[in-house]
Amino acid sequence: MSRIAIIGGHGKVARHLSRILSEEGHDVTSIVRNPDHVAEVMETGAAAEVLDVEHSTTAEIAQALGGHDAVVWSAGAGGGNPARTYAVDRDAAIRSMDASGDAGVKRYVMVSYLGASKDHGIPEDHGFFPYAEAKAAADEYLRSTGLDWTILGPGSLTDEAPTGLIEVDPTDPGKGTQTSRGNVALVAAAALELPRTIGRTISFKDGGVDVVDALTAE
Repeated sequence: MSRIAIIGGHGKVARHLSRILSEEGHDVTSIVRNPDHVAEVMETGAAAEVLDVEHSTTAEIAQALGGHDAVVWSAGAGGGNPARTYAVDRDAAIRSMDASGDAGVKRYVMVSYLGASKDHGIPEDHGFFPYAEAKAAADEYLRSTGLDWTILGPGSLTDEAPTGLIEVDPTDPGKGTQTSRGNVALVAAAALELPRTIGRTISFKDGGVDVVDALTAE
Protein backbone atom coordinates (compact mmCIF):
# COMPACT_ATOMS: atom_id res chain seq x y z
CA MET A 1 0.00 0.00 0.00
CA SER A 2 1.20 3.48 -0.86
CA ARG A 3 0.12 6.94 0.23
CA ILE A 4 -0.75 8.97 -2.85
CA ALA A 5 -1.73 12.63 -3.00
CA ILE A 6 -3.86 13.88 -5.90
CA ILE A 7 -3.76 17.64 -6.44
CA GLY A 8 -6.95 18.79 -8.08
CA GLY A 9 -8.88 16.01 -6.42
CA HIS A 10 -12.36 17.13 -7.45
CA GLY A 11 -11.69 16.90 -11.19
CA LYS A 12 -13.26 14.07 -13.14
CA VAL A 13 -9.97 12.32 -13.90
CA ALA A 14 -8.93 12.68 -10.27
CA ARG A 15 -12.15 11.19 -8.95
CA HIS A 16 -11.79 8.21 -11.29
CA LEU A 17 -8.19 7.83 -10.13
CA SER A 18 -8.89 8.10 -6.42
CA ARG A 19 -11.58 5.42 -6.73
CA ILE A 20 -9.20 3.10 -8.61
CA LEU A 21 -6.35 3.62 -6.15
CA SER A 22 -8.60 3.29 -3.10
CA GLU A 23 -10.03 0.03 -4.41
CA GLU A 24 -6.46 -1.22 -4.92
CA GLY A 25 -5.83 -0.58 -1.22
CA HIS A 26 -3.83 2.62 -1.45
CA ASP A 27 -4.21 5.49 0.99
CA VAL A 28 -5.34 8.44 -1.13
CA THR A 29 -5.42 12.11 -0.18
CA SER A 30 -7.44 14.29 -2.54
CA ILE A 31 -6.36 17.91 -2.29
CA VAL A 32 -9.23 20.25 -3.20
CA ARG A 33 -9.68 24.01 -3.30
CA ASN A 34 -13.36 24.18 -2.37
CA PRO A 35 -14.54 22.80 0.99
CA ASP A 36 -17.91 22.12 -0.63
CA HIS A 37 -16.23 19.35 -2.64
CA VAL A 38 -14.97 17.39 0.36
CA ALA A 39 -17.95 15.06 0.66
CA GLU A 40 -17.90 14.24 -3.05
CA VAL A 41 -14.24 13.28 -3.14
CA MET A 42 -14.58 11.25 0.05
CA GLU A 43 -17.21 9.15 -1.73
CA THR A 44 -14.37 7.82 -3.92
CA GLY A 45 -12.62 6.38 -0.88
CA ALA A 46 -10.10 9.19 -0.53
CA ALA A 47 -9.40 11.42 2.42
CA ALA A 48 -9.86 15.09 1.56
CA GLU A 49 -7.59 18.00 2.35
CA VAL A 50 -8.63 21.57 1.59
CA LEU A 51 -5.78 23.62 0.15
CA ASP A 52 -5.94 26.30 -2.52
CA VAL A 53 -2.68 25.57 -4.32
CA GLU A 54 -3.06 28.68 -6.49
CA HIS A 55 -2.56 30.85 -3.40
CA SER A 56 -0.40 28.50 -1.33
CA THR A 57 3.33 28.77 -0.80
CA THR A 58 5.75 25.99 -1.63
CA ALA A 59 6.12 25.33 2.11
CA GLU A 60 2.37 25.03 2.59
CA ILE A 61 2.08 22.57 -0.28
CA ALA A 62 5.06 20.61 1.06
CA GLN A 63 3.33 20.32 4.42
CA ALA A 64 0.27 18.81 2.72
CA LEU A 65 2.43 16.35 0.77
CA GLY A 66 4.53 15.21 3.70
CA GLY A 67 4.36 11.49 4.39
CA HIS A 68 3.13 10.55 0.93
CA ASP A 69 4.88 8.25 -1.52
CA ALA A 70 3.68 9.85 -4.74
CA VAL A 71 1.97 12.94 -6.10
CA VAL A 72 -0.37 13.19 -9.08
CA TRP A 73 -1.03 16.66 -10.51
CA SER A 74 -4.52 16.69 -12.00
CA ALA A 75 -5.44 20.30 -11.28
CA GLY A 76 -6.22 23.04 -13.76
CA ALA A 77 -7.67 26.51 -13.95
CA GLY A 78 -10.25 25.41 -16.48
CA GLY A 79 -9.43 28.04 -19.09
CA GLY A 80 -11.16 31.34 -19.76
CA ASN A 81 -8.87 33.46 -17.62
CA PRO A 82 -5.28 33.69 -18.92
CA ALA A 83 -3.86 35.11 -15.67
CA ARG A 84 -5.38 32.32 -13.62
CA THR A 85 -4.29 29.74 -16.18
CA TYR A 86 -0.67 30.78 -15.73
CA ALA A 87 -1.13 31.00 -11.96
CA VAL A 88 -2.45 27.44 -11.64
CA ASP A 89 -1.27 25.39 -14.62
CA ARG A 90 2.25 26.82 -14.59
CA ASP A 91 3.15 28.56 -11.33
CA ALA A 92 1.27 26.42 -8.80
CA ALA A 93 2.25 23.26 -10.66
CA ILE A 94 5.92 24.23 -10.45
CA ARG A 95 5.57 25.05 -6.75
CA SER A 96 4.06 21.61 -6.22
CA MET A 97 7.13 20.03 -7.83
CA ASP A 98 9.46 21.98 -5.57
CA ALA A 99 7.21 21.08 -2.64
CA SER A 100 7.40 17.38 -3.52
CA GLY A 101 11.16 17.56 -3.42
CA ASP A 102 11.12 19.47 -0.15
CA ALA A 103 8.73 16.92 1.37
CA GLY A 104 10.85 13.98 0.22
CA VAL A 105 8.21 12.70 -2.21
CA LYS A 106 10.17 11.52 -5.25
CA ARG A 107 7.41 10.08 -7.45
CA TYR A 108 5.45 12.67 -9.43
CA VAL A 109 2.92 12.07 -12.20
CA MET A 110 1.76 15.04 -14.27
CA VAL A 111 -1.47 14.93 -16.25
CA SER A 112 -0.72 17.09 -19.29
CA TYR A 113 -2.19 16.79 -22.78
CA LEU A 114 -1.35 15.30 -26.17
CA GLY A 115 0.86 17.75 -28.06
CA ALA A 116 2.10 19.73 -25.07
CA SER A 117 5.43 21.26 -26.07
CA LYS A 118 7.30 24.54 -26.25
CA ASP A 119 6.75 24.19 -30.01
CA HIS A 120 2.99 23.76 -29.67
CA GLY A 121 2.29 26.06 -32.60
CA ILE A 122 -0.79 27.72 -31.06
CA PRO A 123 -1.09 31.38 -32.19
CA GLU A 124 -0.80 33.99 -29.45
CA ASP A 125 -4.27 35.34 -30.22
CA HIS A 126 -5.87 31.90 -29.77
CA GLY A 127 -7.78 31.25 -26.55
CA PHE A 128 -5.83 28.02 -26.00
CA PHE A 129 -2.45 29.80 -26.10
CA PRO A 130 -2.12 30.54 -22.33
CA TYR A 131 -2.91 26.92 -21.45
CA ALA A 132 -0.48 25.58 -24.05
CA GLU A 133 2.25 27.91 -22.78
CA ALA A 134 1.55 27.11 -19.13
CA LYS A 135 1.54 23.34 -19.60
CA ALA A 136 4.68 23.43 -21.74
CA ALA A 137 6.52 25.41 -19.07
CA ALA A 138 5.36 23.13 -16.26
CA ASP A 139 6.28 19.97 -18.17
CA GLU A 140 9.69 21.35 -19.08
CA TYR A 141 10.36 22.31 -15.46
CA LEU A 142 9.33 18.85 -14.25
CA ARG A 143 11.81 17.22 -16.62
CA SER A 144 14.58 19.36 -15.10
CA THR A 145 13.88 18.28 -11.51
CA GLY A 146 15.37 15.37 -9.64
CA LEU A 147 11.93 13.83 -9.18
CA ASP A 148 10.95 10.40 -10.53
CA TRP A 149 8.55 11.96 -13.01
CA THR A 150 6.10 10.75 -15.61
CA ILE A 151 4.17 13.09 -17.90
CA LEU A 152 0.90 11.82 -19.34
CA GLY A 153 -0.35 13.31 -22.60
CA PRO A 154 -3.91 12.15 -23.27
CA GLY A 155 -5.87 13.29 -26.30
CA SER A 156 -9.21 15.11 -26.28
CA LEU A 157 -11.01 14.14 -23.09
CA THR A 158 -14.44 12.53 -23.09
CA ASP A 159 -16.78 11.12 -20.47
CA GLU A 160 -17.12 7.79 -22.25
CA ALA A 161 -16.84 4.67 -20.10
CA PRO A 162 -13.25 3.55 -19.62
CA THR A 163 -12.23 0.55 -21.70
CA GLY A 164 -8.76 -0.04 -20.29
CA LEU A 165 -7.52 -0.02 -23.90
CA ILE A 166 -5.27 2.70 -25.33
CA GLU A 167 -2.87 3.55 -28.16
CA VAL A 168 0.48 5.01 -27.14
CA ASP A 169 2.20 7.56 -29.39
CA PRO A 170 -0.69 7.97 -31.85
CA THR A 171 0.57 8.07 -35.42
CA ASP A 172 -1.76 10.95 -36.33
CA PRO A 173 -2.30 13.02 -33.18
CA GLY A 174 -4.29 15.57 -35.13
CA LYS A 175 -7.21 13.24 -35.76
CA GLY A 176 -9.43 11.05 -33.62
CA THR A 177 -7.59 11.52 -30.34
CA GLN A 178 -10.58 11.01 -28.07
CA THR A 179 -9.52 9.71 -24.68
CA SER A 180 -11.94 8.84 -21.90
CA ARG A 181 -11.18 10.41 -18.55
CA GLY A 182 -11.56 6.96 -17.02
CA ASN A 183 -8.80 5.65 -19.28
CA VAL A 184 -6.56 8.56 -18.26
CA ALA A 185 -7.08 7.55 -14.65
CA LEU A 186 -6.26 3.92 -15.47
CA VAL A 187 -3.04 5.03 -17.17
CA ALA A 188 -2.09 7.20 -14.19
CA ALA A 189 -2.75 4.34 -11.77
CA ALA A 190 -0.69 1.95 -13.88
CA ALA A 191 2.16 4.45 -14.24
CA LEU A 192 2.41 4.74 -10.47
CA GLU A 193 2.99 0.97 -10.33
CA LEU A 194 5.41 0.71 -13.26
CA PRO A 195 8.98 1.94 -12.64
CA ARG A 196 9.69 1.82 -16.37
CA THR A 197 7.37 4.79 -16.90
CA ILE A 198 9.71 7.03 -14.86
CA GLY A 199 11.38 9.67 -16.98
CA ARG A 200 8.92 9.23 -19.83
CA THR A 201 6.41 11.48 -21.56
CA ILE A 202 3.58 9.17 -22.59
CA SER A 203 1.23 10.38 -25.31
CA PHE A 204 -1.89 8.28 -25.80
CA LYS A 205 -5.52 8.07 -26.82
CA ASP A 206 -8.26 5.46 -26.61
CA GLY A 207 -7.18 2.43 -28.61
CA GLY A 208 -7.04 -1.35 -28.65
CA VAL A 209 -4.13 -2.32 -26.39
CA ASP A 210 -4.38 -3.11 -22.69
CA VAL A 211 -3.05 -0.21 -20.61
CA VAL A 212 -0.27 -2.16 -18.89
CA ASP A 213 0.76 -3.86 -22.13
CA ALA A 214 0.83 -0.52 -23.93
CA LEU A 215 2.95 1.10 -21.19
CA THR A 216 5.45 -1.77 -21.03
CA ALA A 217 5.81 -2.53 -24.76
CA GLU A 218 9.33 -2.27 -26.10
